[in-house]
Amino acid sequence: MDHLPIYSALHADEQVDIEAPAGEQVIVVTDRRIAVGSAERLALDVPIANVRRIQFDIERTRPATLVIVPEQPSDEPQVLTVKPEDYRGVADALVVIGQRLAEAS
Repeated sequence: MDHLPIYSALHADEQVDIEAPAGEQVIVVTDRRIAVGSAERLALDVPIANVRRIQFDIERTRPATLVIVPEQPSDEPQVLTVKPEDYRGVADALVVIGQRLAEAS
């Protein structure tokens, strides 16, 4: 998935920690930022410390919904649909993001 637009924005010394599919989008977590996008466009690219809220809602009979709300109103919140087969990757990304948010507090 190294053809995603986020990869052209990475710094030479930036490390990708997690890349997780979420419906038609992909969540990329690096040592500096969280990005959400597809092969066509980058929908969100913010430092992890600039994430205000993340909500992961799992329902029994529907795909899950992941909501990422950035701190700045100029950064568009992301609402992603997550299929059950993608739960593990998204959960791993949320653990990394949550730990970094806790460290930044």
